[in-house]
Amino acid sequence: MGRFGHILLQAFCLVVTAAAQAPAQNAYPTKPIRIIVPYAPGGLTDVVARLYAEQLRQSFGRGVFVENKPGASGIIAIEEMARAKPDGYTLMIGNISTNGLTPVLLAKRMKVDYERDVQVITPLADVPVFFLATTTAFASDGFSPKTFAEFLDYARAHPGKVRYGSAGIGSYQQVNTEILKKRAGLDLVHIPFKGGGAEIIRDLANGDIHVSWFNITNPVGMMKAGRVRALAIASAERLPQHADVPTLTEVGFPGIRAAQWVAAFAPAGVPPEIVDIVHKAFLKAMTVPEMQEAFARGGMLVPRPSWLEDPKAWLREEMASWKRDVEDVGIVVEE
Repeated sequence: MGRFGHILLQAFCLVVTAAAQAPAQNAYPTKPIRIIVPYAPGGLTDVVARLYAEQLRQSFGRGVFVENKPGASGIIAIEEMARAKPDGYTLMIGNISTNGLTPVLLAKRMKVDYERDVQVITPLADVPVFFLATTTAFASDGFSPKTFAEFLDYARAHPGKVRYGSAGIGSYQQVNTEILKKRAGLDLVHIPFKGGGAEIIRDLANGDIHVSWFNITNPVGMMKAGRVRALAIASAERLPQHADVPTLTEVGFPGIRAAQWVAAFAPAGVPPEIVDIVHKAFLKAMTVPEMQEAFARGGMLVPRPSWLEDPKAWLREEMASWKRDVEDVGIVVEE
């Protein structure tokens, strides 16, 4: 089973034992469950949502449907989920951008109070992130960096010419690039994408943008084809399957933490006993061999034990940390 499985199996045994000592909560669920995803199909968050939806479907013996609601940096999905009847039949699977940064940067644009109206159920995955550069265009302007240092040299020599892609204002790609811009003294142009990761990697491979941060689950095919190149990775150490890609610390930028997490959320009014049932179901899903194989194939990591033990404390610190970073580099979002 490996270290991944043993950690989660221990956690699952604890929650199952506790569940056995409590009465059933009206046999939840008694009808299909809807999971809202704040992106178009095909990106990391959508893939993770569908993997877990299948496991929940098997665990509960009920339909579990994924509904994609992209746009507005996740606000559309958050508001629809938060306003749903708080009975546990409408959930959301979001990520570091939509549910970590959007509430920090775009709170005034939201028609719900995130801290009051939304609750986290559990983290679902932690994913290292590449800093990618296109290799398929811009021959005329000489953009062809093979290392992070070469990218910095080019960007400094061509202020206002390098375009970077993100999932929109407040996304982890946008915030981390703004942090990089300030620390490295760069002038880059922001190109937002409503559809998220699938659109970003397409336009990066086509050469319509120069660089972007991208989770390691999807661009491998493009990397093998030579259409994009990984210049660095946001990870504590190099990954064995990408041993030639240096970490951000190695290239001189410690503290830029673009690693992407995915987590499950619910309306704040969902009763604790139902949240507990759903939380246990997600933990159970993490122990299934098929899920562990999917994680390994996609380069995803199991959420850290501390995250699983106290999701509310984890999210509170995560958002506070991003707020400090945003204030440190002076990122201001127009209202």
